[in-house]
Amino acid sequence: MNGTVLQATDVAGGTFSVALFGLIAEAVLLLLATGWVARAWKLPVALSAVVALVAAFGTLQARDVWLATHQIPISYQYVGWAVTMPLQVLTFFFFVATLATPPAALFWRLLVVSILMVVVRYMGEAGFTHAALSFLIGIVGWLYILGELFFGRLNEIVANSHDEPVQRGYFWMRLIVTIGWAIYPLCNFIAGFGGGVGGGSLAITYNLADFVNRIAFGLAVLATAMLKTDAAPRPQQSRF
Repeated sequence: MNGTVLQATDVAGGTFSVALFGLIAEAVLLLLATGWVARAWKLPVALSAVVALVAAFGTLQARDVWLATHQIPISYQYVGWAVTMPLQVLTFFFFVATLATPPAALFWRLLVVSILMVVVRYMGEAGFTHAALSFLIGIVGWLYILGELFFGRLNEIVANSHDEPVQRGYFWMRLIVTIGWAIYPLCNFIAGFGGGVGGGSLAITYNLADFVNRIAFGLAVLATAMLKTDAAPRPQQSRF
């Protein structure tokens, strides 16, 4: 029984529960919000809801494994990242598409690079490929995504729009992907090349990171969508 029950001293197990409840709450909020926002914003909000749902299911699975073994195989983290990270990158694409449609080729480049970024890092950390080389390739993929967000067509569309709510939302989303996502390769580096780190400390770090990288990201999308919906001119109703 003790192996499947959250103990008062199990801080790591507690962070799994906190992250799980937070992700579920955000997923429900975002799904409801698809009925509140303007049509152009439904897809970015819905994608953020899917990210939260996938992360919640992944956290639930990882929590059960942690309570039973007090260890988390890396596959549990990477399975979730392989879905949520590409979806978040595509959320940027459709977020910006509310202003002007970016090139279709950019959509596929972002999708492929974001998937490869996660897969290559997993293969290196799991021992299928050279760990250092895989780590560097993963970093290159992340830097490419950041380059598109800071200097590419997406940034150009947002900067030229002079749309303050969209620019503010894009700023916070981009900041999360820049600083928040840095936690993952940093922990990967410490665990693989810096002498290692305890499983409990790693679990706590990743669970707390979800509040920034998943929950805050989705709330930034929602806040922008609500501001744009409220600011949009409403059709006048007939008096008759």
